[in-house]
Amino acid sequence: MHASEQQKVNQNERQVAAEQVADLLCLHDSPVVRILYLSAGFLALLLGALGAILPVLPTTPFVLLAAACFARGSERFHRKLLENRIAGPIIREWNIYHSIPYRVKRWVYFLMSLSFGSSILIVPELWQKIMLLVIGSILAFYIWRIPVREV
Repeated sequence: MHASEQQKVNQNERQVAAEQVADLLCLHDSPVVRILYLSAGFLALLLGALGAILPVLPTTPFVLLAAACFARGSERFHRKLLENRIAGPIIREWNIYHSIPYRVKRWVYFLMSLSFGSSILIVPELWQKIMLLVIGSILAFYIWRIPVREV
């Protein structure tokens, strides 16, 4: 593919992403409900940030939830989240394709196995080990159901 063709493809992808992001923004009419959405968005963003540090807590679903809440609660924070260099691409990728690349899915399984495996080895009680195994299995099943796309 020539450079000019690649630029057109990239431009089209950016245009589609901008249109889909504009479609997402749907502020609620009630100021009280907007404040509730904004609060839920910040809580989800905080949980997502904790998920980047804690082994069992996922990050991406909370970032996506924060984007959805901000889309209904605050145009300013919604745009800030979409312009973020880490969270923005995750949100745009999900909005455009509703899938994850195969390489990302492999990394998710690897990191999940590492985190849940080490946690199972660390916890002392049998019921805790079983609980972690069940949670990890449910999460693995959920991730398995997410469509894969080749990049």
